[in-house]
Amino acid sequence: MKAPKPPAAPGVRPHAETGVAREELDAIFDHFTAYPEDFTVHPKLARQFENRAKIYHEQGEVEWATAELLAFGSLVMEGTPVRLAGEDSRRGTFSQRHAALTDYENENVWIPVATLPGKKANFWVYDSLLSEYAALGFEYGYAQEQPNALVLWEAQFGDFVNGAQIIIDQYLVAAEDKWDQKNGLVLLLPHGM
Repeated sequence: MKAPKPPAAPGVRPHAETGVAREELDAIFDHFTAYPEDFTVHPKLARQFENRAKIYHEQGEVEWATAELLAFGSLVMEGTPVRLAGEDSRRGTFSQRHAALTDYENENVWIPVATLPGKKANFWVYDSLLSEYAALGFEYGYAQEQPNALVLWEAQFGDFVNGAQIIIDQYLVAAEDKWDQKNGLVLLLPHGM
């Protein structure tokens, strides 16, 4: 018995314009340090953010975490909901992202991207439980029900993805072939994986 030939690849998609005006990026970036009234940022983070702003404004450069937050911010500004979940996604596994900030004095939480003035969609960021299988399964289902949202699941460390391998194998990799079911869930794996 011979296996049937795989279907032809759809080919290269046409170019899509993804750029964002510098003025919009500047406004999004500046909001990251437009702390709410009576909000006390952690002193170590304040220094980190001052350095980040200096590099951005004087050298026109950003590191990965800032670029990621700018992308999330530009998406919610244009109307695309963004949902990010993982075991340490709010802070970032390497304390780099800081999508959520906790007040140094009273522990109130501020999520800059979620409070962008004029945003047209929501931004959610969650620290999930230490169960990759359950967390990824939930995010897969969420992405299935919200196909117009950018839904991301982040493994805290690259090897933690092993706990979610069944979901990856049975759904992310095989659902289109098995059930003609497309899903846009994005996996983020630290350590460049």
